[in-house]
Amino acid sequence: MTVMHVITGLDTGGAERMLANLCIAQHQDGASPTVVSLSPGGSQRDRLLSAGVTVRDLGLRRGIPNPVALFRLAGIIRREKPAVIQSWMYHADLVALLALFLSGRRRQTRLYWGVRCSDVDLGAYPVSLRIVVRLCALLSRFADGVVFNSKAGQVAHRKLGYRPRHSVVIDNGFDTGAFAPDGMAGKQVRQELGLSEDAFVIATVARFDRMKGHETLLAAVRRTRDVDCLVIGAGTEALAGKTRVMPLGERDDVPKLLSAVDALVSPSHFGEGFSNAIGEAMASGLPVVATDVGDAARIIGDAGLVVPPRDPDALASALARLRDDAGLRRDLGEKARAQIERSFGLRRSIGAFEALHNATAVDAAVQ
Repeated sequence: MTVMHVITGLDTGGAERMLANLCIAQHQDGASPTVVSLSPGGSQRDRLLSAGVTVRDLGLRRGIPNPVALFRLAGIIRREKPAVIQSWMYHADLVALLALFLSGRRRQTRLYWGVRCSDVDLGAYPVSLRIVVRLCALLSRFADGVVFNSKAGQVAHRKLGYRPRHSVVIDNGFDTGAFAPDGMAGKQVRQELGLSEDAFVIATVARFDRMKGHETLLAAVRRTRDVDCLVIGAGTEALAGKTRVMPLGERDDVPKLLSAVDALVSPSHFGEGFSNAIGEAMASGLPVVATDVGDAARIIGDAGLVVPPRDPDALASALARLRDDAGLRRDLGEKARAQIERSFGLRRSIGAFEALHNATAVDAAVQ
């Protein structure tokens, strides 16, 4: 069975990392997935290529429509004849559907869209995104199905008008070998960053974006004494100069950085589906304080603290509770790692995708 993945881009983001983790693991198992990115470059492209996964890009530039890319993808589909196309994120979903029709292989190749967010505030983004989402809602019945990574996303997109033939929730999965407690690495990072061993240190891992709630985090930090905050992610350099906040920008050593902190904070305002940052921190044995956005409460269970979004006082109170209770931090961290191992391991997620794709490949063979 051949599976082609189509994604908007391969920068460092939750969907991009999940795709890379999935394809690299499958490649190591002997499969031959291919990845087509609408736009060139990206850190996950480098990861995929280094692991031996075939990657192509269509040369699209952000904000610059180019219909030639649509025909390029149609040609790739026509030549490679994949049994299944799995697309990831709105723009890739739309382009994959149109290209599949243009390729002449709509009856032979099954297409599953991938939706990675929940209740996005579309008014906070360019009108072009709103147009794409509206088109996806109107055309969703022409895909063979939609894969959501959260139950919240499944509900939110039905409200947006999505009416797929079939939909399924496949949770993100995490490599508990790559993300694991590492006390020695943590001490090293603290020394490098000038943080004392007994300091209470929190971190957030997210690109600088309106949905991610950095302003709520900064307000909570100002209200909480004796806390240092690492802010990790693309664009976070914009937060330089804030009191007790250390912006580190985009990093490729997140597992090592997580080993140096006492808790992870996910302060998102809206839009999260299944947060990779939450899952990675839990796998690393960290307690998590998260806003009640997307599936955060379902993921965390009793292994962390959940607060309302856009409420810096509630967030500050949760941080103070963890700061003052080392035993609680330890207990929640142990529960968090056990929760990931039990319910959200990478192999579990891979198995769910393979079961879905194998079923559709059998259907195609019968037809």
